[in-house]
Amino acid sequence: MKTKISELVNESIKDLNVFVDDAFTSEEEGQKILNVVLDSDEIIDLNRVTEASRIINKIIDEHEELLKDVDVLDIYSKEKGDN
Repeated sequence: MKTKISELVNESIKDLNVFVDDAFTSEEEGQKILNVVLDSDEIIDLNRVTEASRIINKIIDEHEELLKDVDVLDIYSKEKGDN
């Protein structure tokens, strides 16, 4: 899943200096969720996550097969901080 989504969106979001770090499905409260995790060499602020989400949503909508059996698309960034 990560490879497919990365190939589809990384070129379109590179100007925001973010990339797909991971993409996976999970289930919570009976809903199947497609999680797309963004990362960067910098701290990613909420505005960049929002801009990237708009771009990614459009691309994924064009590839409906990625959303088969998925109830929710969740796009978020990795946390930065001490390990």
